[in-house]
Amino acid sequence: MKTTVTTEEDTLMPARLEGISVPDSKIAREVTEFIRDTESDLLFNHSVRVYFWGAMAGNRKGINFDPELLYAACMFHDLGLTALYSGSQLRFEVDGANGAADFLRSRGIAPEQIELVWNAVALHTTPGIPEFMRPEIALIQAGAGMDVVGRGFDEFSPAERDAVIEAYPREATFEKGIVDAFYNGMKHRPQTTFGTFNDDILAFKDPTFERVDICEAIFGSRWKLDPHRCGPDCDHVH
Repeated sequence: MKTTVTTEEDTLMPARLEGISVPDSKIAREVTEFIRDTESDLLFNHSVRVYFWGAMAGNRKGINFDPELLYAACMFHDLGLTALYSGSQLRFEVDGANGAADFLRSRGIAPEQIELVWNAVALHTTPGIPEFMRPEIALIQAGAGMDVVGRGFDEFSPAERDAVIEAYPREATFEKGIVDAFYNGMKHRPQTTFGTFNDDILAFKDPTFERVDICEAIFGSRWKLDPHRCGPDCDHVH
């Protein structure tokens, strides 16, 4: 699934982006059409920018990656925040990963490639792990971090940043918009934010939100509430 032919839309992207373009293939065009029809402009543009930041970082570091698989993963990575999953109780990342897998499977993509995309989408909000996995998994996480919080900002030249933003605008109100998108996509399933920074979003937007404290969970577990003996001859409870 490797293709790097420049599309008509990519004529907006100047040569200073080192030849990186949205893959020009049937599956990539179908991915673009589906996500454009499903997501808001804010999420769509964000997803394309994540692809460019990730691909640029990969090229700069000399990483060999599949641009088509990376593009698919980037485009689906926030699908779980959309109204399609307003009744889901799964993590939004898992919804996006499942959506990507279903989409690619219906188009005959190989199982091992689907698994790679699934992992990339599912792990994109889990720092500290993706960078040690397949390049596409590492690069989507790097691209998302760049676009949302500016991680690695100075590794991109002003010309590179300007070119991407010109083609796929990052609105002046992006910060508020992305926080709202996160919140609206997760407020009906607050329990799924445990163990990720997603609970920061709910705490910021909802003053009644109560985080799960792992220490409270440990000390309040059934092991503490339901003591047991270690054997028939044991004379102490622990």
